[in-house]
Amino acid sequence: MTRRLMAALSALLLTVVPLAATPASAAPRVAADQVLTWTADDNTTRYKSAPAQAVAGATTIIWENSAATGNTTGMPHTLTFDTSTEGYNHDVTLNILASPFDANDGRYQATVNLTPGRYRYFCAIPGHSQMVGELVVTDGGGGGDTTPPTVDATVSGDRDADGNYLGAATVTVTATDADSGVQTVEYQVDDTSFQPYTQPVPVTAVGDHSVQFRATDEAGNTSAVGSVSFRIVEPTEEDTTAPVVTATPAGEQDGDGNYIGTATVTLTATDAGSGVATIEYALDGGAFTAYTNPVVVTSVGMHMLHYRATDVAGNTSAEQMAHFTVVEPQAEDTTPPTVAATVAGDRNDDGAYVGGATVTVTATDDGSGVASIEYALDTGGWTAYASPVVVRTVGAHTLRYRATDTAGNVATEQSATFTVVADGTDGCPASDTRATVIIDGDDTGVANVDTGNGCTVNDLIDEHADYPGHAAFVRHVEAVTAALVTGGTLNRRQQGAIVRAAARSDVGA
Repeated sequence: MTRRLMAALSALLLTVVPLAATPASAAPRVAADQVLTWTADDNTTRYKSAPAQAVAGATTIIWENSAATGNTTGMPHTLTFDTSTEGYNHDVTLNILASPFDANDGRYQATVNLTPGRYRYFCAIPGHSQMVGELVVTDGGGGGDTTPPTVDATVSGDRDADGNYLGAATVTVTATDADSGVQTVEYQVDDTSFQPYTQPVPVTAVGDHSVQFRATDEAGNTSAVGSVSFRIVEPTEEDTTAPVVTATPAGEQDGDGNYIGTATVTLTATDAGSGVATIEYALDGGAFTAYTNPVVVTSVGMHMLHYRATDVAGNTSAEQMAHFTVVEPQAEDTTPPTVAATVAGDRNDDGAYVGGATVTVTATDDGSGVASIEYALDTGGWTAYASPVVVRTVGAHTLRYRATDTAGNVATEQSATFTVVADGTDGCPASDTRATVIIDGDDTGVANVDTGNGCTVNDLIDEHADYPGHAAFVRHVEAVTAALVTGGTLNRRQQGAIVRAAARSDVGA
């Protein structure tokens, strides 16, 4: 009963096939150059075997779904060529039902004429839709086209500063084939499914996308799948605000603000909307030029640099201008400053200064200018000169001095010698004349000199006087030594040594 049913169904299907389909065992030998064989078994998701490629021309097709190919249940299958899906050849109509229990024991053959391109085949039995495949047919000529087409794609649309497409992107696919020519071009968006390409493909969904593409030539050669990737973002509001652009001249300047030898102008622009597209400048009335690097100006004279910027949306800033002057660089300064010193004060008949002497140091430099003046009194170290030096210590003194200019040239050291004598008033008849300042037995190492009126430093400190407490004595020493520093008798280092000795002592405790 089952065998008769399968035979009847097979006969019914064969009546709609315009090509000859006969039992393989009974058919006469066909004058075809190639034989292609499809087989099936009990599986409903794939053919057991199927050819993948063929050459164009007369072809014998063998279709077998039998016990010999592994069909043990009598499962019927068809070998059906697709004649409607775009992108495939539709010139072969084949629809053969085969079953191990039919009149031909499931084995059939047919003669067809294949042309270059691709054929899609499938099983038409309901529930067997996964049994599908492609047959690629190339030109049968021995020296025919075996090279697939060249295919490429470009993406176009408005983009932001990060390269994202604003609102939409259009993908244009192009294919060329120098031999048999392009037959079909296909594409798919985001791995959906390939479909024929007929015109540029618009993509509008916000997010990341990938478009794949391929092409097949008339000889059936199919290119490798290519792809382009891009991102679409929401379009921003229209940018109608021009960029902000600034100019910053730089270089060595003289006292008048002129640039010595060279001026370098750096242009910067910002745009919070669509972003800066270009910066331009024009120097001294010349044509506007695209700005790529800082503008270096070396010609002597006054200069005017106009500049502007344009954003991606096409807004151009108002033209602005920076002006500056370049002057010849001065000759290298190798001459040290001229420095001099004068000593002033009341003098006696011997030329000695009575009560104190004031030394004023001056320096001039016609080149790079005076950078610093220094002095050293007697055996003291070099000190920065800021104001006239007052010396009240009785005795002979030597004040050395020098000056340095901005170029680093140092004047030859010079000196002024003078003698300070007491003013005739002995403020301390019973003077403490020890060689150094000593407080409560602690020798500070500071010379115990006459301060100008017959009193030594130890006399003024007066460690044997009555003090209400130790802190009061220390404050007294701080006040006395501060006055001696101001008067030039002590320096800051010597004052510090004396105050620290006072703090260590027990005087007033």
